[in-house]
Amino acid sequence: MAYCASSHGGGGGGGGALTLSHCSSISRAINFNFNFNSKTSNQLFFTTAADFRKRHFYVRSVSQPKLKDQVTVEQGDGGNIDMSTSDAVALRITHHAEFTPSFSPEGFDLPKAYFATAQSIRDSLIINWNATYDMYERSNVKQAYYLSMEFLQGRALLNAIGNLELSGAYGDALSKLGHKLEDVVSQEPDAALGNGGLGRLASCFLDSLATLNYPAWGYGLRYKYGLFKQLITKEGQEEIAENWLEMGNPWEIVRNDISYPVKFYGKVVTGSDGKRRWIGGEDIVAVASDVPIPGYKTKTTINLRLWSTKVPSADFDLSAFNSGEHTKACESQANAEKICYILYPGDDSLEGKTLRLKQQYTLCSASLQDIITRFEKRSGENVLWKEFPEKVAVQMNDTHPTLCIPELMRILMDLKGISWKEAWDITQRTVAYTNHTVLPEALEKWSLELMQKLLPRHVEIIELIDEELIIGIVAEFGKSNLELLERKLNAMRILENVELPSSIIDLFMKPKEVSAIDTCEVLEVSNKDSVAAADEFVGKSKEKEVDQEPVQKGEQKEEADLQPAPVPQKMVRMANLCVVGGHVVNGVAEIHSEIVKQDVFNDFYKLWPEKFQNKTNGVTPRRWIYYCNPELSKIITKWTRGDDWVLNTEKLSELRKFADNEDLQSEWRAAKRINKMKVVSFLQEKTGYRVSPDAMFDIQVKRIHEYKRQLLNILGIVYRYKKMKEMNAFERKEKFTPRVCIFGGKAFATYAQAKRIVKLITDVGMTINHDPDIGDLLKVVFVPDYNVSVAELLIPASELSQHISTAGMEASGTSNMKFSMNGCILIGTLDGANVEIREEVGEDNFFLFGAQAHEISGLRKERAEGKFVPDPLFEEVKEYVRSGVFGPYDYDELMGSLEGNEGFGRADYFLVGKDFPSYIECQEKVDEAYRDQKRWTRMSILNSAGSYKFSSDRTIHEYARDIWNVQPLQLP
Repeated sequence: MAYCASSHGGGGGGGGALTLSHCSSISRAINFNFNFNSKTSNQLFFTTAADFRKRHFYVRSVSQPKLKDQVTVEQGDGGNIDMSTSDAVALRITHHAEFTPSFSPEGFDLPKAYFATAQSIRDSLIINWNATYDMYERSNVKQAYYLSMEFLQGRALLNAIGNLELSGAYGDALSKLGHKLEDVVSQEPDAALGNGGLGRLASCFLDSLATLNYPAWGYGLRYKYGLFKQLITKEGQEEIAENWLEMGNPWEIVRNDISYPVKFYGKVVTGSDGKRRWIGGEDIVAVASDVPIPGYKTKTTINLRLWSTKVPSADFDLSAFNSGEHTKACESQANAEKICYILYPGDDSLEGKTLRLKQQYTLCSASLQDIITRFEKRSGENVLWKEFPEKVAVQMNDTHPTLCIPELMRILMDLKGISWKEAWDITQRTVAYTNHTVLPEALEKWSLELMQKLLPRHVEIIELIDEELIIGIVAEFGKSNLELLERKLNAMRILENVELPSSIIDLFMKPKEVSAIDTCEVLEVSNKDSVAAADEFVGKSKEKEVDQEPVQKGEQKEEADLQPAPVPQKMVRMANLCVVGGHVVNGVAEIHSEIVKQDVFNDFYKLWPEKFQNKTNGVTPRRWIYYCNPELSKIITKWTRGDDWVLNTEKLSELRKFADNEDLQSEWRAAKRINKMKVVSFLQEKTGYRVSPDAMFDIQVKRIHEYKRQLLNILGIVYRYKKMKEMNAFERKEKFTPRVCIFGGKAFATYAQAKRIVKLITDVGMTINHDPDIGDLLKVVFVPDYNVSVAELLIPASELSQHISTAGMEASGTSNMKFSMNGCILIGTLDGANVEIREEVGEDNFFLFGAQAHEISGLRKERAEGKFVPDPLFEEVKEYVRSGVFGPYDYDELMGSLEGNEGFGRADYFLVGKDFPSYIECQEKVDEAYRDQKRWTRMSILNSAGSYKFSSDRTIHEYARDIWNVQPLQLP
């Protein structure tokens, strides 16, 4: 790598200063090889092209047209530059500003500074990255592969600098170059590769895998436009495409030499050798882009491989283009590239469903081909496929990667010549499944007809798996109790609404009953006059229709009942395929795992109890305390006597013994105040609203969904506002603690009810925030385009966080863990990880309300029977919303979802009305507690101390030990 420099005291003029304008004339002076030596990971080795004995370099600040700062780099013996020094870092940054250009050469503004800084730290990552995988190749260890449709990474620069322990050096270097580190970091857009907790969990896992030195890869798709960028307007939420890649991505390395064919459509034929072959159809190419993931205080740097899709240039129809048919000429390119345009494209249309299924198959096929290629390379000439599960562990993050199961079977049987029995054994021992939901709509089902068209060979394989499963179920439960057997088959089969094999369906055939002949209308007709007789019968029937009395409602219903029922659609149940095809199924919180065993997959659990495990989610303490909350981190380090807690979060529990210490409490409150002031500035910049840092910061930030009950939160705020308006100014201040209620999260573009909730929140905020009677007693702010970087700002400033989902419906949640780690007190139901958090932080330090999971089905049944009586206060709040006080928008449909006893979109399925009184009562307790700041601070400290259990490091250790059977391997 050519590097521009001149020696101090050498050359004409004696200056020898390195300037960007001089680089072109002296680029051959020195060649740098960016390699860490064996002594330290923070040194840069170089060789000189000439006899270069002087040990000083000078770098002109590229932020000024004339020399302002000179940077001196001390070179040690052997040509090593100590990269822990700011001068060496500055040298690397200026090198990339000149020689890895993404911008014009003049100037050194913040965007250019960001790219140069990121590329300089990427040099260090690549060195460790290459060394890590060279070690994996040589040792041929078992490796875990984590497949996920989402990776919600957030910004990478600060995390990478911190994990390499170069924060100080980079901060000083950028200061010398005219910028602040925090300003440079803020230029990085969040990688738009995810949306919610599923993707953020995957990213936390990658951080922990690298930090703990486990051999692993992540696999995902490289979405060009992400989910969407959220705008908040007078109409509510609006969506535009993400632009995170418009300026390029300095972290990714496109691997043009690593690509795999992916096929859709076509047909399956039997070859002369008797093997099934998938031929014809639409062929695309998946191309790899790699993103390095550094561990903390370790050289281990693992890989996130993202797939883009394209077709070869030969598929461009040049003839059509030259004939003026430009759209037709580009059709194959457009069809391939759009697979990786959008995360979760709308699937209301057949085209949308097809695109989603293409995305899932692309992820599975490209990733498995890559994994198998690596396995074969490491195996050498003697590939033993039975050892594949001893070298490879594939973890499916939810049901999106389910097609890994039939795809691995297809590759092993059709391409590698392995028998069905051996391929099925290999697949089951390789693949494992993490369930993230109990919501029926999230337990994916795909149209069998669509899948047959798109993936015909995979449907054949799924049908065979389903048939084997049926045989196993019959063998397990026998034929003596046909009612039980039928129920088991209906619940457990992979194919839904598909006929059973003939050998099985005969078991359920009942003798046909001979019905009595209706003596009212007897037609004795011969073959000769059958047509005439039939016409006569029809004529009589029509005469009777004319003469009869009007049909009553009851009679209409009877006639309707005689109509043939619509034929149910044939479906492929992906979650059932995951359970059958994998060796482990894990839930992500203790209560969720119990629901999975006792409800969602109860029949499978009874058949294979050894398959089911719990692995409570966790979050990385590096990103979620150490880097995002430096003020609190300093305090924790001081009071636990070291920063060991960043790797060993059990040290956080030592804070418990200081919870009543006045000095700690004073420092704790001061740190929270600093973080709140940052949010005050942020909110004014992003929304225009000015809020008071003296108010309680009450935050609910997560994907907008009815089960997460942002609607309960905003209706509670409406109740609070209504009561305030009924009081005089003195009464308000006496009764209510000042609050800033902050919301954030995206409603899926086609989820109308969620978007209505966003609209209500923004309308309520618009009214309250401009009400002079209320002032700073209550503010409501919706933060647009919530993402990881916004979370890193809001969570450290939070004082109360709402995790108020309907009990039994949130699998785990991870934001609750992040808030608790940062000393935020939670209000919530006994749902997901709330249960375990409450156990660890103490019941007195968690505000609990609402129905419990075991009560939910009974409460819904009670509602359906018309026995539920809504609380009068809840009825008042609904009418207040309908009254128009929050604007002219018609909220009847939203409020109507909370009314009635049955029907789609009715009957308050998520129990907002049922839990409302308990929620209001609990919020009054929150107000009371916050007035006693000593008590509140103690609760805050105990929350942080009790969060030690919820590190993703712990979770990854459990996955590695109990599911993957992989061992850590560290670079020397």
